[in-house]
Amino acid sequence: MKRLLPFLFVLIFSCAALAQTSQTVTTQTSQTATAQTATVSQPATPSSPQERMFFPKDWYWGWAQFDLAPPHNEIDPNLCAANAGQYGGVNAQCSAFARYMLSGTIELRPFGRNVFRRVSFFFDPNFLFGKNVPQTLYTWSWDGIGMEYAYGFGVNLPKRFEFRFTAHPNMARFGSRDEPLGPAWLGPNGPWGQYNAIGVRKYFGKRREGTD
Repeated sequence: MKRLLPFLFVLIFSCAALAQTSQTVTTQTSQTATAQTATVSQPATPSSPQERMFFPKDWYWGWAQFDLAPPHNEIDPNLCAANAGQYGGVNAQCSAFARYMLSGTIELRPFGRNVFRRVSFFFDPNFLFGKNVPQTLYTWSWDGIGMEYAYGFGVNLPKRFEFRFTAHPNMARFGSRDEPLGPAWLGPNGPWGQYNAIGVRKYFGKRREGTD
């Protein structure tokens, strides 16, 4: 009987080891099958479609705004002297002080590929309307005064910088405002005058739209 004990211990140990090995193999096989099933059931991630070379999606962006300047707060496009009322009172020829302004900007990115997709073009107009003379004449007239505007192009740079070239011509005046308007007339330039500028713009943060 004593001679059988070592044999029994070896037999029991062998059975336990075999059972442990079988359980490990079963677990690994189950995990492999589960992973294969998950791989098969998960659809392949589609590759993003390549943008068109010209006029890609979202190739334009902009905004438009309407402003009303209440009496005694008229918008001054710098066409008439601030004391224009002294040159004729309510009949002053130079009454180019605006009650209304339509403004906006439009930005175009017509290229969708290569280095050209970094290039944008912009146009920023401001339309002015009104017939007012400070401290003398206040009306709600929609008489056209003119359009002050700027245009140019930009190139996106690393680190959210942008190179920009801006052209600002003389103000385009409408109708009778496109000629000298008496002694209070300041000249043809309008707001900011005429200039060309080269600049660098830095973008930061992320704008919150404020909508649900």
